[in-house]
Amino acid sequence: MIVYIAEKPSLGRAIATGFSGKQQKREGYIELDNGDCVTWCVGHLLEQAEPDKYDAAFAKWSLQHLPIVPDKWQLVPKKNTQKQLTVVKRLLKKATHIVNAGDPDREGQLLVDEVITYCGVKASIIENAGRLLINDLNTSAVKKALQNMRTNREFLGLSISALARSRADWLYGLNLTRAYTLLGQRGGYSGVLSVGRVQTPVLGLVVRRDQEIAHFVSKPFYEVIASLESQNKKTFNAKWQPSKACEPYQDEEGRVLSRKLAQTVVNKTRGQQAKVTDYKVQNRQSPPPLPFSLSVLQIEASKRFNLSPKMVLDVCQSLYEKHQLITYPRSDSRYLPKDQFGQASNVLGAIKSNVPNFASAVDNANPKLKSKAWNDSKVDAHHAIIPTNRSKAIGSFTQYEGKIYQLIANQYLMQFYGPHKYQEQVAKIDIAGGEFVAKGKSSQDLGWLALTKNQNNASDDNKNDTLLPQLNKGELLKCTDSQLMEKQTSPPKHFTEATLLAAMTGISRYVQDRNIKLILKETDGLGTEATRATIIDLLFKRQFMQKVGKEVHATETGKALINALPSETTYPDMTATWEADLDKIAQRQLRYDGFMQPLTESIARLIDNSQQLDSRQFAGLKSSKPTRKKRYFKKKSS
Repeated sequence: MIVYIAEKPSLGRAIATGFSGKQQKREGYIELDNGDCVTWCVGHLLEQAEPDKYDAAFAKWSLQHLPIVPDKWQLVPKKNTQKQLTVVKRLLKKATHIVNAGDPDREGQLLVDEVITYCGVKASIIENAGRLLINDLNTSAVKKALQNMRTNREFLGLSISALARSRADWLYGLNLTRAYTLLGQRGGYSGVLSVGRVQTPVLGLVVRRDQEIAHFVSKPFYEVIASLESQNKKTFNAKWQPSKACEPYQDEEGRVLSRKLAQTVVNKTRGQQAKVTDYKVQNRQSPPPLPFSLSVLQIEASKRFNLSPKMVLDVCQSLYEKHQLITYPRSDSRYLPKDQFGQASNVLGAIKSNVPNFASAVDNANPKLKSKAWNDSKVDAHHAIIPTNRSKAIGSFTQYEGKIYQLIANQYLMQFYGPHKYQEQVAKIDIAGGEFVAKGKSSQDLGWLALTKNQNNASDDNKNDTLLPQLNKGELLKCTDSQLMEKQTSPPKHFTEATLLAAMTGISRYVQDRNIKLILKETDGLGTEATRATIIDLLFKRQFMQKVGKEVHATETGKALINALPSETTYPDMTATWEADLDKIAQRQLRYDGFMQPLTESIARLIDNSQQLDSRQFAGLKSSKPTRKKRYFKKKSS
């Protein structure tokens, strides 16, 4: 008997539709016509044991117990899903072959692998287990996935990586949370001061941004704009480019801080003859933006609809599981497999049916046009989020389901429009020995940019076009006027949920250590696609952050915690290194012990150093209603 184990009931039911013949719905599973069974987890059926499971003394929080490091790790059944675990265990005892059908990501791989191991499946059966990867819950896609089954052992590195992440988060979060909560209590703070390898650096980003803004001192800087007239009386403006000799009067961003210097340039150039030293006209084009990964979709939806990342994820899960209108949403990929290209006409037809006001855009799309999104080398277990070929009346959507579906559909549509083609003009002009630059741009073919009219911020597509007159190198012009423009440096902006999520996704620019920056990929970030929204939501719930309008600000408690912690725990460097190492484990380039041992040693050092903390800084802080302490160590990647 083959037993297929899905991550959720909805996925299990979808898998069953891929088989023909009579099926029997049983308690917790579906029996297929040939006697095979499809069962499921309900998310996590197992969880890390609490510290008092290892030693009853650990039930009491005490610094003398820290660090708590299990000699032999234990998993325990979750109380609210024990019934389903019993069903799965009973089926696995009868299985001659098993298939891991967890979600196509790190967490989904481990979630099912842990259940298989916990239920005592024979080593020979585990060795020959299959792996079913499903990105689309529609029957045709499920049948195709069943025909392309892989071996579960191919994903052993991914499973070990997920296991290392899970245990490391438990060790780091539990030990440092207990240490700093106890220190906070010494200073009179009654709440839990939770620390996590992802949540704490994210909070650190917000605290430091708030501090930058609070301490920012605005300074004036100066630009010079020349008004020029060609021999045929065409006028345009050009901006002064400070020379190397001006560097002592500039800030690190190249802005001129000396009014006297800028005024001198104005006086020297006004009314003078000018000469074109270089003039180039180049035809350029920009390809359509790639389809969405979850983070990019969350950022776009936050900007456009002011939706929280958590709400976007929830809406996506509904579109995927309930409506089956989009592919697997917890994806970090923005690329598509080439064999998916053959389904383009059907997907476009579904979009036209689901969103009638997209009908014209679909009719003008070219389903034979293949963008750079189709790239097998950049697709592994899952691909970008796109619409499925399923049709369903949009009237059955909630307001936000409709909005998110249309965002995803429009991004997919763009792949079947040509590039945006435009002409770029750049003129360099000498006026009294100073260099000025003028730029022009004009659209020639909107291509995919024409689809921006489907979006809520639709506007005149040509509004940013600025044309220069036809110029020739060596041509003489007249500087009819020069004007001094005084501007003020502005502080950085407070984070919003969208920009905070963007910071988590592209974390390398916030990493301090140059060597760590070098090992990070452009896509390396804090947390995973599936957990980033949860982390942001968690920091609000724990009242370490608060929203002021759209802005995200740190609370006094959040600031106190970051200021108390050693800097290495509040910057993303360590977490970025973790993610890089976890990726190496998944690629079988690093062993589990090579990651866990140095981590355990660093936790012990951090706890020792925490004893030097002056706990009085926590005095007078208001604490939120405490959540049961043990729940602080069961959140994914917290």
